[in-house]
Amino acid sequence: MIRQGIAFCLLCLLFVGSPMVVYAQEQASEMDEAVFERLAQRAEVLAARDDASLFAISRLRAELVVWRDEFLARSNLNAGRLATVDSQLAALGTVPESGEEAADVAARRAELIAQRTALQAPGLLAQEAHARANGLIGEFDARSLQQQRDELTVRGSSPLNPTHVVGAITALFELTRLIGVEVAAGLSVKQQSGQLGQALPRVLALAVVAVALLGAGRRLVTRWQNRFAQGHGRWRPLLLFFFSAIQLLVPLIGVFVLTEALQSFDIFGLRGNAVIDAIPVAGLFVILGWWLSRLLFPVGEIEGYLGYDPNTCARGRVLSVSIAWILALQTLVGSGLETMDMTKDANAAFAFPILLALGVLFWQLGRAIATKPQEREVVMVSAGRMRGYLGQAITLVAIAAPLLAAVGYTAAASALLGPAILSVALIGVLFLLQRIVHDLIQKPENEEDFRGIYALIPVFISFALILTSLPIFALIWGARVSDLTELWTRFREGFAVGDSRISPTDFVTFAVVFALGYILTRLIQGTLRKSVLPRTRLDLGGQNAIVAGFGYVGIILAAIVAITSAGIDLSNLAIVAGALSVGIGFGLQNIVSNFVSGIILLIERPVSEGDWIEVGGQMGYVRAISVRSTRIETFDRTDVIIPNADLVSGQVTNWTRGNLVGRVIVPVGVAYGTDVDKVTEILQGIAEAHPLVVMTPPPAVLFQGFGADSLDFEIRAILRDVNYVLVTKSEMNHAIAKEFAAAGIEIPFAQRDIWLRNPEVLKDPIPT
Repeated sequence: MIRQGIAFCLLCLLFVGSPMVVYAQEQASEMDEAVFERLAQRAEVLAARDDASLFAISRLRAELVVWRDEFLARSNLNAGRLATVDSQLAALGTVPESGEEAADVAARRAELIAQRTALQAPGLLAQEAHARANGLIGEFDARSLQQQRDELTVRGSSPLNPTHVVGAITALFELTRLIGVEVAAGLSVKQQSGQLGQALPRVLALAVVAVALLGAGRRLVTRWQNRFAQGHGRWRPLLLFFFSAIQLLVPLIGVFVLTEALQSFDIFGLRGNAVIDAIPVAGLFVILGWWLSRLLFPVGEIEGYLGYDPNTCARGRVLSVSIAWILALQTLVGSGLETMDMTKDANAAFAFPILLALGVLFWQLGRAIATKPQEREVVMVSAGRMRGYLGQAITLVAIAAPLLAAVGYTAAASALLGPAILSVALIGVLFLLQRIVHDLIQKPENEEDFRGIYALIPVFISFALILTSLPIFALIWGARVSDLTELWTRFREGFAVGDSRISPTDFVTFAVVFALGYILTRLIQGTLRKSVLPRTRLDLGGQNAIVAGFGYVGIILAAIVAITSAGIDLSNLAIVAGALSVGIGFGLQNIVSNFVSGIILLIERPVSEGDWIEVGGQMGYVRAISVRSTRIETFDRTDVIIPNADLVSGQVTNWTRGNLVGRVIVPVGVAYGTDVDKVTEILQGIAEAHPLVVMTPPPAVLFQGFGADSLDFEIRAILRDVNYVLVTKSEMNHAIAKEFAAAGIEIPFAQRDIWLRNPEVLKDPIPT
């Protein structure tokens, strides 16, 4: 009784526990849903306003992204319990068509359906909230994108207007004056308070470190790099790039130290601090431009894959550094002018000469990049076709940007020229990385078998580098970090197929499981082929059929297990599969026929690998039976590909099916008047003396008949190995020629009598 009571209590907990858990989860999430409801209502109100600021939109969007991820995680809530309840309902079967079933079964079915409805509710609500948050995020993204488009398409006044030029010059002088006033005031305050002397040692120490890093440190790293450049070895390119990266990093650290030294004075006001805060970015432009110019346009002789001549390299270095310095000055001055009360027209007048100078320099740099490379005997040089296209694109951008700025589209011109320059710099970095990969991965001298792998590794790494650089290109051309994260979120969510959702994780799971199943199948095939089947009594064809059949079954099972492990529901693809089956029936019927015929060949084995067959006028040995076709190697050592359907539905002669025993027929003709008994005796002895001829049944010599020019005989003998039928026939013919010559038996040739109908014509003299 006690055990029965415990069992009853456990049964009650099983039936009632799930609804209680769901109720507790609903109670716990009510406050969260209320918070999200208020947030969603605020977002909907903001999305309906035309004067919403980008700052407010970005803040609400960030909160919505957090909630959307939370609701996505909740959408699979109670998935395990739902699967259990579904299996219980499936065990009860379908409701009879009459609607009549046992009362206990009907009550249990109704209870399970109610339990399933309660379990499914949280997931459905989460999916609805996820859709709502996702829709609001999409509205905000569309609003932000539209505002960016509006800013780029707004046309202002021409920057060539003298009034606007005067305003820009006045703003520059005013900025300089205000910075001077702020510095003087800061020095006076610090000096009176006595803090200037306290800060001076730290500032001087930081300044010394900055100068050392910017000057002596860079030269020291350059000297080390030149020392390693004279050496040889496989890792030389990587070491050179490593020292080159240090050559970039050391002065950049010096710029940060210099910025810290200036900020330690604490004598600059609003405008001075704005300029100082922009020093690291400006220094990065100069240092990166100098670094890339030395790598892409090296000093001295022609070097690397680019293959430019020394004049082009010198021009490229000057243009690259000049562009970098203009960008740095624009960054510094522009940061200061942002603190000034300047009109849009004055800003356009200030930006136009900078855009014009950058356009001219960028155009000349494009011509330098598009210069045809010079070939070298030692170093492989690229053909230069892609550089030609890049040079043409640079020329178009360099001409279009100043023209757009001149007619008033200053924002569009800046959004075109600046990203184009940074994109060319990024392309240069990608080229350097690809060059290092090509230099490191070289084909080994004694590993010819791996030449294909070694040739493809640089291609794969280059593809990975390009794929990795795509987000950086997107950021350069105006994409926001939120845009990239949104794209990544969409990618992680996957896409819906019916009621199922397929995500990249499912694809990775499918690929890993299928790869493991495929490798396991190949390992078992190798074990069967080399260790297991050779110990059996199966012939070679049977062994190959078993190995091939196991391969097909293993790959199909690996695909099924991979699909199941990934959680992909193929039932939703039933309609698509039905449509595809109709298309296969009409368009791919030959391929399907050959595939089925290949399976029949492996099961019935009328033809096996190693058999000597004759089909469609072609004769040879079967070398491979694949899914679609069979490969035959003829006696001329040529491969003939025969569809499997021809072997199943056509007439095939298999000379070695089951065993190698076969018959040879050697025809012989002798002159009329020859002793036929003697001929029969000689031929019988030749046949019996051959080592490949079996004696059971014994060979036979047949007198076939009286031919037009000879008495016709035939040797018919059974050979142990029919593969040597031609060799046996040739050896018997040699023996017949020798024996007949020794016995004086003549092998006749064709004789013809000529009858003339009017021979008297031959007696007439030839007319003159």
